[in-house]
Amino acid sequence: MPNRKPAKAAGAAEPAKSAKPAGTAKPAKPVQTVKPAKPESRLAMVRRARKINRELAEVYPYAHPELDFRNPFELLVATVLSAQTTDLRVNQTTPALFAKYPTPEDLAAAVPEEVEELIRPTGFFRAKTKSIMGLAAALRDEFDGEVPGRLDDLVKLPGVGRKTAFVVLGNAFGVPGITVDTHFMRLVRRWKWTEQEDPVKIEAEIAEIFPKSEWTMLSHRVIFHGRRICHARKPACGACPITHLCPSYGEGETDPEKARKLLKYEKGGFPGQRLNPPPDYPGRPAPPLGASD
Repeated sequence: MPNRKPAKAAGAAEPAKSAKPAGTAKPAKPVQTVKPAKPESRLAMVRRARKINRELAEVYPYAHPELDFRNPFELLVATVLSAQTTDLRVNQTTPALFAKYPTPEDLAAAVPEEVEELIRPTGFFRAKTKSIMGLAAALRDEFDGEVPGRLDDLVKLPGVGRKTAFVVLGNAFGVPGITVDTHFMRLVRRWKWTEQEDPVKIEAEIAEIFPKSEWTMLSHRVIFHGRRICHARKPACGACPITHLCPSYGEGETDPEKARKLLKYEKGGFPGQRLNPPPDYPGRPAPPLGASD
């Protein structure tokens, strides 16, 4: 006979299904942690740095030294005077100085108190008088009244360090150099090109990123950007043309309208720093000393 399943007994209960204890919550889904962004590689940083330089070249095709000068001697003296003051104040001061002392021989033989009075607007005028008269005497006595075109010679002059020497070499002699001033130091650190704080170490690291032929103009572009947009206290991030390349975007004002009000010199519609700017400068010349800015 065919096998049959045994009949359930009357009143027999169904086997109990396994039930979850009351109040037991569903197992929580595993939390997905956000992986930290990978550190930027050296190659990626170099590519980004060079792209910033190219884009700054488009933004500031007119970048130039912002000190008025007609010869290497005037540029050397003006650069020494620019310490702890603006290029604008130096440019407003040097016309009278160079009118009275046009050569190293003239300045070396000057009466210190008269020089101090002429350069007083630049600040620290006693120390600066000592420096510019000392370098003028050194040029007269050691270099036949001519500014040398070698770094080793320039840095031996009173008041002349590497920054001043590279300004003179790059802009009076066409010798490539990186000018590490306060603006340059601030921006290359914001852009994560270096973590160094010592100017000489910064110079060395940046020199490894860019070809030597770019050093002088790179300096001008970075300094221009620092003076006009990427300020020390409140960068105008919302008006910056290279935000897509900047790892520090957001440190300053990001609202475009508010950021535009922070722009300086020609970017803000104001006069530049030079009384005699290059022909291609799109801004207005600075006013002479005593005139309203």
